[in-house]
Amino acid sequence: MNISFGFGQSTVQLNIPDKNLLKVLEANPIQMIGDESEIVQKALQNPIQSRRLNEIVRKGEKIAIITSDITRPMPSARVLPFVLDELSSAGIPPSDIVIIFALGNHRSHTEEEKKMLVGEEIFKKYECIDSDGPMIRLGITANGTPVDIFERVVKVDKRICLGNIEYHYFAGYSGGAKAIMPGVSTREAIQANHRHMTDPNAIAGKIENNPVRTDIESVLNFISVDFIVNVILDEHKKIVRCVAGDVIAAHRQGCRYLDQMYSVEIPEKADIVLVSPGGYPKDINLYQAQKALDNAKNAVRNGGSILWIASAKEGLGEKTFEEWMLHHNNPSEMIDHIQKEFVLGGHKAAAIAMVMQKATVILYSELNPDLVRKIKLESTQNPQETLERLINQYGQNASIIAMPYGGATLPILADKR
Repeated sequence: MNISFGFGQSTVQLNIPDKNLLKVLEANPIQMIGDESEIVQKALQNPIQSRRLNEIVRKGEKIAIITSDITRPMPSARVLPFVLDELSSAGIPPSDIVIIFALGNHRSHTEEEKKMLVGEEIFKKYECIDSDGPMIRLGITANGTPVDIFERVVKVDKRICLGNIEYHYFAGYSGGAKAIMPGVSTREAIQANHRHMTDPNAIAGKIENNPVRTDIESVLNFISVDFIVNVILDEHKKIVRCVAGDVIAAHRQGCRYLDQMYSVEIPEKADIVLVSPGGYPKDINLYQAQKALDNAKNAVRNGGSILWIASAKEGLGEKTFEEWMLHHNNPSEMIDHIQKEFVLGGHKAAAIAMVMQKATVILYSELNPDLVRKIKLESTQNPQETLERLINQYGQNASIIAMPYGGATLPILADKR
C-alpha cells in the first residue's frame, strides 16, 4: 500500500508491504451535517448551556476575541466572519472589538502572518494583535499557578475564545479555557501549570482528575470567558463539527465529538510505527511536531521503532527546548532533570526522552542531519530505505502501524478480554 504523509506544505509517499501493515490510523467515519458555513452557523444559533452571543453582548461594551496563533490549525479566517456577524447584529462596532492571537510560549507573528490568519478584509477592519504586551496578575490558583493574563484580555467587558479541539498529550484535549491558560498567560504561569505533566493522570484523552486541565479551568475563578466557539477538524483541516456556548459545557461536548472521530482502536502494538503530525502547521518546528510522536508511543511496542516524519522547517522551535535537547547526554538525564526541576520548554524534551526510552526514534525532516544527531535522534534522508531496513531488522513478518495524521489520532489498544 502506498500511503501519503504530510510533510510541511507537501507530502512524503511510503510504500508499505500489505502483509506487514497492521493498520492505518485515520479518523472514524462520521455523518456530515452540512458545509463549513452551516456547521458554524448552526452552532452559534444553538449554543450549549448559554444564550446566543448576540444576546450576551451589549452595545457600548468592549469585546476581546482570543484565537489561536500560527502554530495551530484553527481556521480563524473561516470562523471569525460568523462570530463578527453575531456581534454586529448586537450593535457592536469594529472599533469596540480586538482580535488577540494567543501566543502562549510561542514567537510573535509578522503582520503578514496576522493577515493570513484572519483574512485580509478582517485584518483591515479590526484591530489584530499578539498577546505579547503587559500582563496583569489576578491571583494564584489552588495549585499555586499565578494567574497572569495579557492586559488587553483583562480590560474588556466580554471575552470570546476561539480554538480547535484535538488531543493534547498532557492537558487531555486542546480548546476551551486553554485559550486563556496558557494562551494569553506569562511564561511563569505556563511553567507552573505545565509542571503537573508528570502526573499519571495528565495524559491525552483524559479530563476528569487531570491536574493540568483542572488547573487550567481554575483560572476561570479569576477571569471569565463569556462564550467559546471551538471546531473539530478532519484530516484535511476541514471543519466537521463546531460547538459554541459555555466554556465548560460546550468544550466537553466538543471533546465527545473528537473521541467519536479520532479515538482509534488498534489490535496490538506494532514493531514499527510511521507517524507524521499531518503537515503544516503541525510540523512547523520540532516543538510542535512532538505531539504526534507522543501519540505514536501508544502504538509502538517496547523495543520497537518510530519513523517520525516532520518537516520542522523553522528548526527546533523554542530556546529552552533546544538547550535541553542539545545539552543532556541521554534521555535518562532529561527525565531525571524534569522530575527534579520543571522547566517550560524542557518539558517537551523530557516527553521526547520518555518515548526514546521505549523505542528507537528515527527522524525524517528538513533539519541538518548533524543537528538531529546532536539531539540524540537518528536521522534519515530516505524514509523508504529506512522503512525497508526496519522490516529487515524486525523480520519479514514485522508489524507496521501507519499514522499519517498522528497529531490527531489517538491509538487505543483493543480490549482482548
